[in-house]
Amino acid sequence: MTFSPGGHASAIANDGTSITLTGSGTFSSNSGKPQNVTGGGTWETFATDGVTVTGSGTYEVTGFVSFVLAPGPNPPPSIIDNICSDCVVHSGLAVLRIAYSDGGTGVLVLSCNLDAGTPESVFEGITVTKDFIDYWNRVDGNLP
Repeated sequence: MTFSPGGHASAIANDGTSITLTGSGTFSSNSGKPQNVTGGGTWETFATDGVTVTGSGTYEVTGFVSFVLAPGPNPPPSIIDNICSDCVVHSGLAVLRIAYSDGGTGVLVLSCNLDAGTPESVFEGITVTKDFIDYWNRVDGNLP
């Protein structure tokens, strides 16, 4: 498995509209200490037809909320990381604060299931908020 910048993932709101995020980033999960977080990319929202673009721009990760390591063999074997050469990749659930280029804010939840030992309840993809909209229904993602 290889991680490279430019991954993309999508999620759907209750009314069928959707959002797609592209980008990459890193964070460190240091219990009880300030968290280093980087990242961002582009966002695009779509009407219920999934084709008509209703908004677009960039987003930036502005803060670390939490990371919970998932059970399984962490880090998984045979990972090639082209994003961060000194990072350790794990399956788990990360919650980050983000800011959109149009002035909006949100929370990005990244769920990552990298290895056969991680429970099936851990999905691969994102859910995300943008202002008052919760894109809660994840679409199988292609995370970096």
